[in-house]
Amino acid sequence: MLKIRTMNTISPLGTGLLAEHGCEVGPEVENPDALLIRSADLHDMDFGRDLLCIGRAGAGVNNIPIDRCTEEGIAVFNSPGANADATKEMVIFEMLLASRDMLGSIEWVKSIAGRGAEIPALVEKGKSAFAGPELCGKSLGVIGLGAVGALVANTALQLGMTVRGYDPYISIESAWRLSRNVIHVDYVEEIFRTCDYISLNVPYTESTHHMIDATALSYMKPGVRIMNESRAEVVDDDAMLEAIASGRVGKYVTDFPNEKLIGKKNVICTPHLGACTPESEEKCAVMAAQELYDYLVNGNIKNSVNLPNATLERLGESRLCVIHRNVPNIINSILDLVSARNINVEHMLNKPRGAYAYTMMDLSEKVNGEITGQLSRQPNVLRVRVL
Repeated sequence: MLKIRTMNTISPLGTGLLAEHGCEVGPEVENPDALLIRSADLHDMDFGRDLLCIGRAGAGVNNIPIDRCTEEGIAVFNSPGANADATKEMVIFEMLLASRDMLGSIEWVKSIAGRGAEIPALVEKGKSAFAGPELCGKSLGVIGLGAVGALVANTALQLGMTVRGYDPYISIESAWRLSRNVIHVDYVEEIFRTCDYISLNVPYTESTHHMIDATALSYMKPGVRIMNESRAEVVDDDAMLEAIASGRVGKYVTDFPNEKLIGKKNVICTPHLGACTPESEEKCAVMAAQELYDYLVNGNIKNSVNLPNATLERLGESRLCVIHRNVPNIINSILDLVSARNINVEHMLNKPRGAYAYTMMDLSEKVNGEITGQLSRQPNVLRVRVL
């Protein structure tokens, strides 16, 4: 029986799918084959040799020690695109918040409660203090055209906006989703110089740390409105506050509040609501559960953040799965061990990802522990399984 420990509250649609397949699932599961998590911080966790994979019911994986997992032969999966609709709606809402002072207007209306017959006249007199520009006819720059960014760009077109998109790493799948009316730009500075609104939809990495800094802000149009659904660290908060004080930035809306930003004028903070919908949580949980189960049972990898995607239709009597470093002669050593026992390879696949690689072989016979033991002792082999 496969054992999956949940580290957060996971939608029953996800845990139920695993239970239907005969898995033991729950927060008290000991010596798990897999972890299914949302926001649990795993950086200080001792995984143990039994752990084969981790599924994140969401997109971001900052709470998982990716490098350590890879070195221990642990596949890490996330759920890209499962929360895209929810986050897209959040970005559109943030653009509206950045345009019209809806929050201020709501509070002001509360302040005139009890004024009776005066209220209609007070509303007509006071409403201009909360007015703001329409989105239609304005320009939006979308930085990051993945699952969320592509949807934001397409929706903004429907609102009558001119949309420019920047993503040097755009996938073929994302490119197919993107409307042909989105203007592709090769340099992010073009978005800074031309756009009235900027939506940040990039993952947080070393290369995106403080990508919105004082230099970037200096290129932007006066009064630009910025929406951050990436991560807090993508923006240099000190530089942002200076740009707001100078009028370079009209409004900054972020889903990642902190002590520096809360309560500051022209900064709107929301409590990480981007993917917080029942539908999003269900879709993320189901996707993560499916990825874990397919890997545990079939060795297939889809949406891993540390290993290559690798899917192979099953043939033969057994499947040999090897996570290893991407160095010469590994595949030859596997084939030598197999052929020395007169076992035929029915099907095989090898995929690299940077310094690591993954090999699957479908064999004509059952494989005993002798082969797996010899493979496991090779210095560049990180994990061996027979399915």
